[in-house]
Amino acid sequence: MPTPIAPVTAQVRGRRIPVDLYIDGAWTHAAETFPVLNPATSGTIAEVADGTVAQALAGLDAAVAAQDAWRHVLPRERADLFHRAHRLLLERADDIVETMTLESGKPLSEARGEFQLSADFFLWYAEQVAHLHGTYAHGSRGAYRVVTTHQPVGPCLLITPWNFPLLMIARKAGAALAAGCTVVVKSAKETPLTCALFVQALHDAGFPAGVVNLVHTTASSQVSAALMADRRLRKVSFTGSTGVGSTLLSQAAAHITNASMELGGDGPFIVLDDADLDLAAEQAIVCKFRNAGQACVAANRIIVDSRVAQEFTAKFVALTEKLKVGDGFDPAAEVGPIISARQRETVKELVNGFLDIGATLLTGGKEVPGDGFFFEPTVFSVTQADDDLCHRELFAPIATIYTVDSVAEAVRVANDTSYGLAAYVFTRNLDRAVAVSERLDFGMVGVNRGIMADPAAAFGGIKASGLGREGGHEAIYEFLEPKYLAITVNEAEAGL
Repeated sequence: MPTPIAPVTAQVRGRRIPVDLYIDGAWTHAAETFPVLNPATSGTIAEVADGTVAQALAGLDAAVAAQDAWRHVLPRERADLFHRAHRLLLERADDIVETMTLESGKPLSEARGEFQLSADFFLWYAEQVAHLHGTYAHGSRGAYRVVTTHQPVGPCLLITPWNFPLLMIARKAGAALAAGCTVVVKSAKETPLTCALFVQALHDAGFPAGVVNLVHTTASSQVSAALMADRRLRKVSFTGSTGVGSTLLSQAAAHITNASMELGGDGPFIVLDDADLDLAAEQAIVCKFRNAGQACVAANRIIVDSRVAQEFTAKFVALTEKLKVGDGFDPAAEVGPIISARQRETVKELVNGFLDIGATLLTGGKEVPGDGFFFEPTVFSVTQADDDLCHRELFAPIATIYTVDSVAEAVRVANDTSYGLAAYVFTRNLDRAVAVSERLDFGMVGVNRGIMADPAAAFGGIKASGLGREGGHEAIYEFLEPKYLAITVNEAEAGL
């Protein structure tokens, strides 16, 4: 364990936030730093330690050294640590929420919602720690018993994205730590401060040295590749693009490293002809423009029955035009900035791409002048549904509306994608709701609702949207390996 040193902190809105790496129970300096920007102003919030490959590997060293002791901490003792950390998170809610808004740009109302969901996830795992049960059965042929138990996978690499900086670390680290795994967390370079506050809470709650390690870096691909190349790493959990996920899976193949992937989405939002159109339009707004459209579960394609398309579109456009774009600290703001100048350029390219294929611009379509990286909420009516652009994850405040003539066509269009994360169905008919949901090739389906993340639910997708689940009873088992014990039982020796 390194000699403890005073952590470097940044003064952020009147509070001190660690900006170092966290390795083996101590805040650790780095030779270089990088700036964290406020996307609402483009100004620098803080300079954060830029971790090297060597420092990331030092984090893995610490995780490996702590693994055996951590896996044998009694379940109730481990749960007590979780509960202490949960209480600290609640006590520091304002600090975390404001920091999240500052570095991600999302409105305070969304940051508060993310905080509450994150805390609920962490509490869920605390409650699961002591309830990891195995099985017992007679051998089918022979004098033995079949006993199954579970053991931790081992040291894990957790790679978190910038769009939900607290939820992703709470959801991943919560499950891994509850299962008895040690972790190295690689934060997103856009939102490292939120991750640091979460790790600070775990440190202050008394999690042992080496159990949790945090690395910030601008050399993401090099750091990830070095960690993935180390056979001591036993699992990677990643949330991000399908392209990066594919690269990580290729790297995982070298040592057959366990992997969980929550990747891109191309979510269809289906509005059938019997839907409550007011509800559908309201939920489509939330599902599409939350986090300025920068969400893998966002409504990527709004598919509407032709018999109600005109009415739904009018309602949806009217609600879109009422949305207030602004700094997340403005209480009236409903849509925050795009995360970076580069990403805003991508949004502009998408708008031009839809115009080029003949889509009709119904509202928006321009960047908002002034400081920061703002863009107008935008709506297109699209007829060229077979264009490659119409099968791409937008990850932007751009809504696209497609028209279909039947339920069967709606299902066919919805499934015409390589992705399979989240889908949505709006109908008043229970038969339709169930039948359509069963035919959608997606890991999650929201029926008459646009938000469905819940600690008790198995969150995740299929096809190019990933592997594994986060949340529900399934989440902890993603970080556990089943072990089968065949126990010989000689009943004669037992005197029977």
